[in-house]
Amino acid sequence: MAEARRVTLIPGDGTGPELVEAARRVIEASGVKIVWDIQEAGAEIMEKTGTPLPETVLASLRANKIGLKGPITTPIGTGFRSVNVALRQALNLYACVRPCKLYPGVRSRYEQVDLVIVRENTEDLYAGVEFDVDTPEARTLVAMGGGKIAPHAAISIKPISAEASRRIVRYAFEYALQNGRRKVTAVAKANIMKYTDGLFYRTAREVAAAYEGRIAYEEVLVDAACMQLVQRPENFDVLVMPNLYGDILSDLCAGLVGGLGVAPGANIGHEVALFEPTHGSAPKYKGQNKVNPTATILSGVLMLRHMGEQEAADRIERAVARVIREGKYVTYDLKPDRNDPTAVGTREMAEAIIAAME
Repeated sequence: MAEARRVTLIPGDGTGPELVEAARRVIEASGVKIVWDIQEAGAEIMEKTGTPLPETVLASLRANKIGLKGPITTPIGTGFRSVNVALRQALNLYACVRPCKLYPGVRSRYEQVDLVIVRENTEDLYAGVEFDVDTPEARTLVAMGGGKIAPHAAISIKPISAEASRRIVRYAFEYALQNGRRKVTAVAKANIMKYTDGLFYRTAREVAAAYEGRIAYEEVLVDAACMQLVQRPENFDVLVMPNLYGDILSDLCAGLVGGLGVAPGANIGHEVALFEPTHGSAPKYKGQNKVNPTATILSGVLMLRHMGEQEAADRIERAVARVIREGKYVTYDLKPDRNDPTAVGTREMAEAIIAAME
């Protein structure tokens, strides 16, 4: 019998604990032996510890090398910086991988979508190099701007490095090779940001040359990519891009396949991998047993594939697809009418997925 794998489990806050519990039950039903190392992070634990990201969470992930995380609330425009961003930076989780796959039974304007966003996770505008209005640093940058920056501007700096660009583009090509994908599309805005996004494209071309004849390569400007994804998503396969564009386009692509409720995510580094749904914590639904667990369960599927548990991952994904296709035991957002009284709760949908594996 295989030895149980130790995995960090971060319930999160808002609806996170309900979703993570549903995913945990489904993963355990697959037969994979896991010992869960439960760690608390987020707005609620901040009241006890003074920080939304205790050092014990990072220590657990560094020790276990793998984790499953629920959504965590991040206040908009005030308070602490995103726990998600802090985790990625502290653990050097440089690759954010967000598959967007359409499962029959999900409401969508499309018949077939199966693409993957690969997002650089450590730099760009999300590096957090910001200066508030009228700070000495901001005034210095205003002076350096040669009249292009308004006198009382808050300023964010957008670092793009050849090293990080090379690493993420290589990851995208290797992902394509390992998963039978045909093409990598690099997305940026190099016609305007000639130095930062221009560097991203120049580096991507260097990497792409090593895969010529095996994986096709193309470049599409980010605004054109948004239009083409809506018009012809079938023309794309793996898309690789800097941090901010990746955040935006992964939500756009989730919209193509039914929304964030069915969109899983992975954050991969050289040593640690952390898996989480791409949606937020929806605190207004906390404790109501209402929200869709699919994205969290499919994040668990990505985790199992990363662990080499392909058979268990395939069983869960097939069960998820079956439950969604049948449309009986699904949450309200997966019903043709969101007010359908036959919609089930988070727990009940997880139970239906477990039953579909048997």
